[in-house]
Parts: sequence; C-alpha cells; structure tokens
Amino acid sequence: MTQIITDDWIKLQATQDVCKALTDGGAQAFFVGGCVRNALLGAEASDIDIATDAHPERVVELAAAAGLKAIPTGIEHGTVTVVSGGIPHEITTFRRDVKTDGRRATVAFSDTVSEDAARRDFTMNALYARPDGTLLDPLGGLPDLNARHVRFIGQAKGRIREDYLRSLRYFRFHAWYGDAAAGFDPDALDAIASNLDGLERLSRERVGAEILKLLAAPDPAPAIAAMRGAGVLGAVLPGADDRSLAVLVSLEQAADAAADPVRRLAAIASPEIAKTLRLSRSQLQRLTRMRDEAMGTASVAELGYRYGAEGGLHETLLRCAFLEHPWSDDLATALQKGAGASFPVRAQDLIPKFTGPALGKKLSDLEARWIASGFTLGRAQLLAE
Repeated sequence: MTQIITDDWIKLQATQDVCKALTDGGAQAFFVGGCVRNALLGAEASDIDIATDAHPERVVELAAAAGLKAIPTGIEHGTVTVVSGGIPHEITTFRRDVKTDGRRATVAFSDTVSEDAARRDFTMNALYARPDGTLLDPLGGLPDLNARHVRFIGQAKGRIREDYLRSLRYFRFHAWYGDAAAGFDPDALDAIASNLDGLERLSRERVGAEILKLLAAPDPAPAIAAMRGAGVLGAVLPGADDRSLAVLVSLEQAADAAADPVRRLAAIASPEIAKTLRLSRSQLQRLTRMRDEAMGTASVAELGYRYGAEGGLHETLLRCAFLEHPWSDDLATALQKGAGASFPVRAQDLIPKFTGPALGKKLSDLEARWIASGFTLGRAQLLAE
C-alpha cells in the first residue's frame, strides 16, 4: 500500500511553488531527510529539504524564472536555498561520494535518487516524498523507521570511515528517534568501537555541536551510557562522568522543567572538560555557574533570589542530581520565594558613613544577613546595625 504524507507543511502553497518551479523546468523534486522522517513519526518538521537532479545553477535559474529568491548557501556542495513565502527550502542536487577522508567528502552530482540515498548515513534518513506526498523508499528504510531502529546504510564500518562524526550522530539519532527498549544495534556499536581513533580527526566545534544536540533529546541518558560503553564518551570528553545524568533527567520530569543541553552537559563534565568542546562564551559561563552553585552552599531560596526562579532551577536540579535528592514542592516554593524577594537596603542608605570599598562590603554583609533571615529582616532592622 502506497504511503502518502499529508502534513500541513507539504500542502503549503509556498512550498508547492518551489516544487513546481523545479518540475515545470523538467527537473525532479523530492522532499528528503528530516521533514519526511518526522512526518512519518508524527513529529514536527523543522526544516524543509528538497533533493533534485537539477544542478545548482539550473536551480537558481528555475527559481528566478518563478519569481522566487535563490541564495547560493552551499552551491559548491550542490545546495541552494530558495525562499518562498518567507520559508527557506534547502535544495540539494543528487550526489554521490567520490572520495572521503573521515571528515569531509568529495562529491559528484548524480542523476538518480538511488545514488543519492546510498550516500546518506541511516536508513531512516533515506526516505523521500514526491511533491504530492507519495513516499519513495529506495533503500527499504521505512521498516527501520517504523521499528525506530537506527541502522547505518550499507556496511557500518565503511559508512563511519567516510565521516567519523557519524559515530556521534548514531547516538544522537538513537536518543531522538530510537526505541530505547529495543536497545542499540550491535553491528553499529561494534563498528563505532572499532573506529575510535577516527574521532581525533574531528573538529572540536563539530563534536560539541553534536553532543549538545544529543543532550537536547527528551532522555539522552541511555545514549550517553552507550557512548561510554563503546569508548566514545572517553574519547571525545576524557574525564566525563555520566552517573548523574539519568537522575537529572528524572528530576527534570518531576519538576516539569524543559530540557536544557548545557545543564545536562554540566551534569557530566566540569568546565575544564567542557571547554574542550569549543562552546560559546555564554554556554561555558552558564555551565561554570551551574556547576559552581550546584556544588556551593547557597540555599535554594538564595539561588532563586540571585538568578530568578527559572535561573535558580538549573542549579537546584543539578545539585539534587549530584546528591540524589528527590524533587519536592518545597524546593519550588523556596525558588519562588527567593525570586520574589527584594533587598530593602540601597547604597544611599549607608552614605556618608560608608564609602568606597567599605560601602560595598557593608552592603554585602547586610545582604547576607537578610538572606540568612529568610528575607524577613526589614530596612529599619538592617540599618539599625
């Protein structure tokens, strides 16, 4: 029985206009990758990717003829972004690998969907759909997707050696789309464990981006544990310890807290370890603060006061994970109490008796007394000192 995708995104006139621009010019057009995979899983599609036999220059011509804006975002790799109705559509020419070195591939344009599918990573990512939504499955990936079985296309070892980042992508895709109860593909794990040396060739930026995407999954703990078992975690994050991650995920669910990949990274890696991933400055600052406060002595209410209820939640969850302390309504109440508190003393209240460094120290001392009192001491009581 032919399967047809009927999601709203595929019916959009703006998206159909892009497909029509290609097909009216004699080219093929197939939706591919994440948008097709997610539609079949009942998940939201974040990006719309289209594969075609038209070469990039021809895609630009056809888009212009249809009055659409074409941006050569990766034209040397066969990719043109066509904007229609304010929606970007990434259009890539069918490709086949000519040469790979474990980090990047030299590709040649192809004329067939089968060759384009054969160079992709996992069977669930080699699913295509025609503009009318009719599914095309050149490699038989649909049964794997339905079973949530993340499986490499062809020989896993060969696929990994084409791009060693695929070892990390395997765990990321399993965290997002795999069947946790069914476990991990033994052939994939064997191939990954046999190619650990190749991970050294990857840029730290690529590794960091992949790990953060993995940690953003609903429950990344089983995948991270499998990474550790295969030797991958130690290879990309030497010294990382994931023992608190599963506890943290459980606490997040109890506190109804959104997934935060930086908070989860803080659960498994110190700032010194995490900085090897070339995180952004703000990400590393957040991670450092979370770790320091989680291991510090500030009360939960003080964390709420200093960082707000949402900000203090990060440190509180992390501290509970490290201590294996359950989440409770009392913790949530303490965070809210601190977040709503306002220190009643201002600098001008202490001038001219205190100035300069002495003024700052006195303010800090009074604030510490006020926090220790549970935010109960008033302005008059504090100034009476």
